[in-house]
Parts: sequence; C-alpha cells; structure tokens
Amino acid sequence: MAAAAAIVRAAAARARRRTKSTLALLWLLGLWAFVAGAATAPDSSVVHTDDLGRRTMRFNELTPAEEAVILHQGTEPPFSGRFYAHFAPGTYVCRRCNAPLYPSTAKFRCACGWPSFDDAFAGAVRQVPDADGRRTEIRCARCGAHLGHVFVGEGYTATNVRHCVNSLSLDFVPADPSAWRTAIFAGGCFWGVEFLFAQVPGVVSTTAGYTGGHTPDPTYAQVKSGRTGHAEAVQIVYDHRLVDYEQLCRLFFEIHDPTQLDRQGPDVGRQYRSAVFYQDEEQRQIAEKLIAELRAKGLDVVTALEPATRFWPAEEYHQRYYERTGKRPYCHVRVPRF
Repeated sequence: MAAAAAIVRAAAARARRRTKSTLALLWLLGLWAFVAGAATAPDSSVVHTDDLGRRTMRFNELTPAEEAVILHQGTEPPFSGRFYAHFAPGTYVCRRCNAPLYPSTAKFRCACGWPSFDDAFAGAVRQVPDADGRRTEIRCARCGAHLGHVFVGEGYTATNVRHCVNSLSLDFVPADPSAWRTAIFAGGCFWGVEFLFAQVPGVVSTTAGYTGGHTPDPTYAQVKSGRTGHAEAVQIVYDHRLVDYEQLCRLFFEIHDPTQLDRQGPDVGRQYRSAVFYQDEEQRQIAEKLIAELRAKGLDVVTALEPATRFWPAEEYHQRYYERTGKRPYCHVRVPRF
C-alpha cells in the first residue's frame, strides 16, 4: 500500500502543477482506485480444467491495464474508458472470455464516468460482496472476471439498477445481420421451448411455428389434430459470433426429454415429437454427435434428425406466450445431461 500511495502522491503533485480543475480531481480519484485495487486485491484469475487437468476454457490475452482491472479488481479512471460514451447497437462481451454480458439496449447515459447498464443477460453476471464490506461487486459468471459494481435505488431508469462497469472489462460485438444463422428445434409444446431459447445471449429472435409436415400454411387446430404431419417447433435466429449451433443444440437436449417418443410430458401426439430440423450437413453432424454422447451415457434418445423444410409461423397469440402472460413453462425444465 505504501508503494501505491507514493504513486498517487506523485501523480497528485503533477496534476496540481498542470491544473486544479474538477476533471483532474476525478482522474486522481479513479487512479487511486485503480492502483490500490491492483496492489491489494488477490488474483482472481481462474483457469478451468477438466478431470485430467486439461484447460477447457480459452481466455484472451490481456494488457497490463486490463489485468489490473479484470484479475485484481482495480478500477479505471473515470471518463477514460472507450465505452463510456459508446452507444452503437450490438452486444457487450467479457474482455477475458467473450461471454455476452449486456445488450446495447440496456446501456444508458450516466455522468458517473463509467459505462452504465440497467440490465444484463440472464445468468451472465454474478454478484458477490465487495472486499470493502459496503458495495456489491459484479463478475462475469463464466470466467470470474471483475467487471465493476452494481448499485440499486438511484432511480436512473425504470429498473432502478445500475451496473457500473469498467470499459477495460468489456469488448463489443456490433450488430451485423450477415452474422445471423438459423436453427429449428421441436421438443413438445413450443411455448416452453421458445421461452428458454429466447433467454440465451446471442439469440436475435425466436418464432413459434410448424414444420416437417405436408399441409401448406397449417393452423393450430389442424396441427393439433395430428393429421398434418407437422411438429410444433421454434425457429431461432442467432448471432454465431456470440453463440454457436452446438451450444444451442446442447441446450435443446437439456430443456426437454429426448427419450420420449411422440410426446413431451402431458402433450401426446406426433406434433409433439422431439426433432432437430437441420439446415446443412454441419448442423446434422453436430446433432448426431450429441445424440451419440447421450446414448453413451445410457439415454435412449429418440430425437429425429430431419432436413429443414418450410417453416410456418404460428398464430400471433402463440408468440412469446409465457413472456406475454407472465406464466412459466409447465413441462420444460433444464436438466444437465452433458
């Protein structure tokens, strides 16, 4: 701490010779938090390994300044970060592991000096008590990188929450429709399947609908009769830079029971079958590989692999059903299987 204090005193002397402006004082306060945090906080870096000691998560190479914030809980000087006044459409991701953290729609203007967000992707950010005993620290839920702190009750936005984040902890992926891909899954009632996929960071949109049948432009009543050959399915548009097809496919096998033939819980009939409607050979191979993994674990998987055909969007009242009604899925719960 003595060395840290000496650094700050020297910086303060230089600042006084230059100017006594408010901005200089704010800069010094930020510098103090940055140096003191780097000097006193323990190294929180985590290298994830499997049972054989092999590294299973790839981390980006960090600059010394990024390490001081991300690994040692430091704080960058206020108004210095590249994302403080940045408001382009896209997704803010963890600088260390690229996990999606915040949608650009959650960012708001705040004079605090650091990027501010009033919401994060579900499960993307973890809150822990700060070492100072007063504040609440926020970290990347995937790799543990220090992001900043969260404050409540300030009244800046309707959520009444402010994630105060260091720019050095973030990277940015601009919105780019050319990076969007499509996936189609059927796993019982499409209400629950859509609800769970819509929460995945990197998913751009979800649409409940019908596919895999022979009747053109079917209605819900026709599909429910079981005579059209269609399955209730969900079409997912995702940004492959943020989430890949294998991640989505793994989630699919965990949010429904792939061992149930032509049913899912209380919903019975071929329209409720478990199926992956693959867009290309790569998607087929990924789904086939995951099915083989599950069978090797002893699961009698009956999921069908079918080439994608015409997808018919369902009636409007089926879209985002649980989100609109405030209810929760009755037969779709995530069960870890991999």
